[in-house]
Amino acid sequence: MNNAAIDRFFECVILAFVLAILVFAPLAMAAVGTREFLVVQGLTMVVMSLWALRILFNPRIQFFWPPICWVVLVFALYAVARYFTADLEYVARQEMIQTLIYAFLFLAIINNLTAKEHAQIIAFTLIFLAVGICGYAAWQFMTRSDRVWNVISSYSGRASGTFYSPNNFACFLEMLLPLALAYLLAGRLRPLTRILLGYAALAMGAGLGMTFSRGGWLAAAAGITAMLGILFCNRKHRLRAFLLLLALVAGGTVFIFGYLSHTVSYIKRIEAPSKDSPGDLEYRVQMWQAAENMWQDHFWFGVGPAHYDYRFRQYRPEPVQAQPDRAHNDYLNLLADWGTAGGIIVVSGMIIFVAGLAKTWKGVRPAQDDFGHGMSNRFAFFSGASAALLALALHSIVDFNLHIPANALIGVSLLALLTAQLQGATGRYRFDAGLAGKILAMAVLAGGILYFGLQGYRRGEENYWIERTDNPDLPLLERAALLKKAIAVEPQNFETTYQIAEFYRMQSLQGDPDYETLAQTAMEWYRRGMKLNPYDGYNDMGCGICLDWLGRHDEAETYLQRAEALDPNGYFTIANIGWHYVQAGDYAAARVWLERSIRLRGQDDNVIALSYWGIVQMRLTSDALNEHLLPPGF
Repeated sequence: MNNAAIDRFFECVILAFVLAILVFAPLAMAAVGTREFLVVQGLTMVVMSLWALRILFNPRIQFFWPPICWVVLVFALYAVARYFTADLEYVARQEMIQTLIYAFLFLAIINNLTAKEHAQIIAFTLIFLAVGICGYAAWQFMTRSDRVWNVISSYSGRASGTFYSPNNFACFLEMLLPLALAYLLAGRLRPLTRILLGYAALAMGAGLGMTFSRGGWLAAAAGITAMLGILFCNRKHRLRAFLLLLALVAGGTVFIFGYLSHTVSYIKRIEAPSKDSPGDLEYRVQMWQAAENMWQDHFWFGVGPAHYDYRFRQYRPEPVQAQPDRAHNDYLNLLADWGTAGGIIVVSGMIIFVAGLAKTWKGVRPAQDDFGHGMSNRFAFFSGASAALLALALHSIVDFNLHIPANALIGVSLLALLTAQLQGATGRYRFDAGLAGKILAMAVLAGGILYFGLQGYRRGEENYWIERTDNPDLPLLERAALLKKAIAVEPQNFETTYQIAEFYRMQSLQGDPDYETLAQTAMEWYRRGMKLNPYDGYNDMGCGICLDWLGRHDEAETYLQRAEALDPNGYFTIANIGWHYVQAGDYAAARVWLERSIRLRGQDDNVIALSYWGIVQMRLTSDALNEHLLPPGF
């Protein structure tokens, strides 16, 4: 086998594994789970290994390094530096690993998958994958299923396909729908392929409609409009683009007002919220304000990679009582986590990428003379992928799709494939590596593979022990013992230490003869968690509850005051402070705290506040009337 054949072999195998990543992630519930992302991590390591072997066996390897690669490199280095200075080492490390995986995958694609057929294979694979997932989504919608695979979803009545959230599924479709339509209108395809693409576009449009994602609808509309606008710039495609626009408007109107508007999900989702039920956008605005406040307090470097959720309680607005995970705005989340420095890097990359698109446009635009038919797969991909990235960018204003691995991976791949077109359009940015370049590239790839491998094995072992505790039939102390094995593997995971403490606390509250020892052990684990995550007031609150249980109310108050400082507007924290005053016998103070907790969250799941408020009221009434109205023991 000659060098050219070997080089072609590695190119094909790299393409196969990139496809494996892009297909697996959406099917595996967007790869947001630990196990699923570890598979993505492992497949990326294979791609990196194959790239290293290709460099090794190719005597005259060339690298493609356009300006945007410098931005990718700078942000990757910034992620590493920010990891070493982060307050919460564990979460910062996971975010850094994810960032580096995206960076390596981006560089692997633009240096190995530059032929126009590569872009077409990837695009068609994703389009027809989306069709299959839309079929599953249609079944979910028609049967009102509350499951995604074997996981119970909280979005019954809305289609989410193989994604947990319908909004994330909508983002997946809004990226691929413009791509399918661009190939349908401008691609050089066989008639059968064009027909299949037409059906694929209809399926994706219906699937997008059944998500009831308003942000997804608007982003998809903007993406399709942008794609049609690009086609309008070419005389050969104007009529087709205009006719498609009319068909989309007419078909969408009939579908929405003739079918969707009569469904229960549409009525619940689209009707304006009442004054007593704040809308989804209002909650998002509150989370955006918290992100902005974090950024202002940590202007240059942010609170830390993936720290938003863990710092949120200090900045919590009263209406938002749940943990948000992300800010539901990728740009504000970027500023909150990475600061102005990170924002400058990303904005610079966006500007450089758009400038590269302008240069690429000249090379991919078909000739407009009267003798050409204007069909071009390169132009179709350029139009569709550019519109897809625009849709992703717009949807990210109201959601956190860039933090959903499946969508981020597709976005990174489209970005890389579009960047690769710059080579054909300009003939620039490619250079011979030379011996020194080959050694450096292989050293970086080998280092990345080794690090990802060690971290992947470590996290996989940790996750194995954590998943074994997900069995409510196991006794509490056995579950704690399993988590101790997890913490031995990953001693920086403060969520594990908190859960161990909780198991000991709950066992202590059962009142066994060794309840004091169990409570003391729980407090040891809570204090360990305080050191790992000084921003989590629940550890302080847990210590306070244990001390109240042991009758040491004055000591408990110190911990609960610190818990309140870390979560001043959290209904659960406030309710537990009220419980503390009940235990201490100060019922007047207890009523104040319990009533505030109920004002923050009056729903049935605020069990502590709602239960003890009635007891406190009766006790205060009893004291006022000098009568004992409560049952014995109260």
